[in-house]
Amino acid sequence: MQNLPSLTPGLRVAVIGAGPAGLMAAEVLAQHGAAVDVYDAMPSAGRKFLLAGRGGMNITHSEPQPDFLPRYGNRREQLAPFVRRFDAERLRDWIHALGIDTFIGTSGRVFPREMKAAPLLRAWLHRLRESGVRFHMRHRWLGWNQDGTLQLSSPEGDVSAPADAVVLALGGASWPRLGSDGAWTRILQDKQVGVAPLRPANCGFDLAWSEHFRERFAGEPVKPVVASVALPSGGMHNRRGEFVVTADGIEGSLVYALSAGLREAIAADGSARLYLDLLPDWTLEKVQSELTHPRGARSMSSHLQSRLHLKGVKAGLLREIVSKEDFADAGKLARAIKALPLTLLRARPIAEAISSAGGVSFEALDDALMLRALPGVFCAGEMLDWEAPTGGYLLTACFATGRAAGAGVLHWLSAGNRQGKQQEEQHK
Repeated sequence: MQNLPSLTPGLRVAVIGAGPAGLMAAEVLAQHGAAVDVYDAMPSAGRKFLLAGRGGMNITHSEPQPDFLPRYGNRREQLAPFVRRFDAERLRDWIHALGIDTFIGTSGRVFPREMKAAPLLRAWLHRLRESGVRFHMRHRWLGWNQDGTLQLSSPEGDVSAPADAVVLALGGASWPRLGSDGAWTRILQDKQVGVAPLRPANCGFDLAWSEHFRERFAGEPVKPVVASVALPSGGMHNRRGEFVVTADGIEGSLVYALSAGLREAIAADGSARLYLDLLPDWTLEKVQSELTHPRGARSMSSHLQSRLHLKGVKAGLLREIVSKEDFADAGKLARAIKALPLTLLRARPIAEAISSAGGVSFEALDDALMLRALPGVFCAGEMLDWEAPTGGYLLTACFATGRAAGAGVLHWLSAGNRQGKQQEEQHK
């Protein structure tokens, strides 16, 4: 990381939010002389981080930056400076310094050796406390008092917290039971900060399954397939992978990777069309040839299984989507097998999503992630208006923007700025 100034003793910074972005900001600040107080509404730090790591903590991705940065879509330009300064390699070095080994999986994803988030978080919190960071749990941020101090609710009642600068790392609105409920949007909008509406990202979608299909196949994985969705600029976005049928629709890694485009299509048109290639390793011509092979007394279901190896949930999807007339037409059935249209009706609720889109607009921030409308207040993590697929990209940007916000505070305070002084002048 670039050289950062050390602060004169006595300057206090409040970090609101004890997730990866907030903790990273706290670390940078404490290392350079700030007295840091971390506040969080939950009983302990890193609740969402821990839950995300239960199935195997995917911390970042090993692919090169020319492939990595485009994962941030239309916010690539805004996030690129922060991710370049704290990229996957530097993030791995930082983890190793905590005494946690990492390895690269066959998919290119990077994992802690133990595949769990808890050992990493324990080591990190220990280091933060050793550096003087103070934690205040069960403290929910309510905004600012008239004198410019932070207002928080606690088990003992409302408290005020003076600070020379503030880092907000409050998350989005996914998994609200873990603390990220999006309540901060109203507070910042009241301060004339531009905030884009929070929307589900990396989410599932609802379809109108028949009762028979729902009862028979809910919970079944569909693999391998290639899913395609039309791009607004023309052409198709194709991606290979797998997903899971749910009682209400579909979810899983393949769906999450395409969720941004699907969500926007639904917003624009009322529904979205997702096409599935159920036999991605077969050409259309080969599928047609096998379908037209004489089947004798065998049923079409038996024919599909013996000639094309289509059975179970894939065969069920064909029966669910394709009309009886088209099912009896080899040419139309072959085209359906290679491009089965699923009509998605709506995204699942944001509370079920892995992450959220929307948040504080980058246009409301300067290059150091400070709010233009609120000097001395910096923002980081998922509460910023960006999104990315799963695979380590979400956490990488949270770490990187947290580090950048901490650095921004150091430069701002070292230049002689103090939020308290400015607010006192505004109230005179």
